Amino acid sequence: MGLLTIGAFAQAARLTPKALRLYDQVGLLPPAAVDPESGYRLYGPDQLPLARLIAQLRRIGMPLATIRVVCGLDPAAAAETIKAYWQQVTADTAVRARLAALLVDHLSRGETTVSHTNRNLAVRYAAGCDTGLVRDSNEDAAYASNRLFAVADGMRGHGGAAASAAAIDVLKVLERVDAPAADLLTMLGNAITNADRTIRGLATDDHQPVTTLTALLRSGSQLALVHVGDTRVYLLRGGALVLLTQDHTWVQTEVDQGRLDRDQAAVHPQRALLVRALGSGQQVEVDLALRTALPGDRYLLCSDGLSAIVGRGCLHSALSASEDPERTVQRLIELARAEGAPDNIACVVVDIAEV
Repeated sequence: MGLLTIGAFAQAARLTPKALRLYDQVGLLPPAAVDPESGYRLYGPDQLPLARLIAQLRRIGMPLATIRVVCGLDPAAAAETIKAYWQQVTADTAVRARLAALLVDHLSRGETTVSHTNRNLAVRYAAGCDTGLVRDSNEDAAYASNRLFAVADGMRGHGGAAASAAAIDVLKVLERVDAPAADLLTMLGNAITNADRTIRGLATDDHQPVTTLTALLRSGSQLALVHVGDTRVYLLRGGALVLLTQDHTWVQTEVDQGRLDRDQAAVHPQRALLVRALGSGQQVEVDLALRTALPGDRYLLCSDGLSAIVGRGCLHSALSASEDPERTVQRLIELARAEGAPDNIACVVVDIAEV
């Protein structure tokens, strides 16, 4: 079979002539020949498989730069690249879906705007980390500023500390953004995608670091919450201590499905097995929520080195004491150490006060 005109080739490849001209311009699919008199592009039948692959990749939304990489790989490597691309697309779509649901709920209550300034509220905060009494290294990270409060717990081993630090570092950029809280949710979702990509980049040939992450990003009286893993956020309000997050662990899944009760889960040998984490090799899925802070609120963010060791009643008592955040953080770490502190401990205490 001889060469095909651009129109015939486009029809056979299920592309448009305009697309073929673009792919020629970017060097992705140059024609086999160009008529010297008319300037018409001519294509060979042997180019059809590549053209059809490009058409299929464009239909799933893959950028041209990524398609160029895929087309230069052997079939096995190309398949892995396409799989990784689609996992990222799925993760991004899931984040946007959750954000859309939150905005629908917000607007359904008749709230068309979310204020991002409230000059009557102030925050006091403190963060602390402790290696504990058993571990010889610290993979936890804790951070607190006027707008961002975060804890992360890196999996023990190579890269755990780097993973937890990297997760929080990605969020720090948002401290400088002055935006409504509803917008902060979108930015948090995008930041989590970036954090997951960064942590995947820390992988070595034989190890992939992973980390949990739980954070609050403040905009006036609004708090945007992001959570993945088994780090936690508690709220002390009106004397009651409430857990605001749900552990993304295997045992919690078993409890939710009625196969374990909470007492069994607390002592189960796989109680620390995560089903969601950053860098885990699966598409990242996080919980997002928007909360309104009130004067008198006290928030505790912590790793399981505290929550799994110190009982709920002791946490309640320590948080209810009339001590400032710095002393409260010290007290919480002391409580974990008194229980043997078999794991690293990270905690952040945030007080909401009326000016």
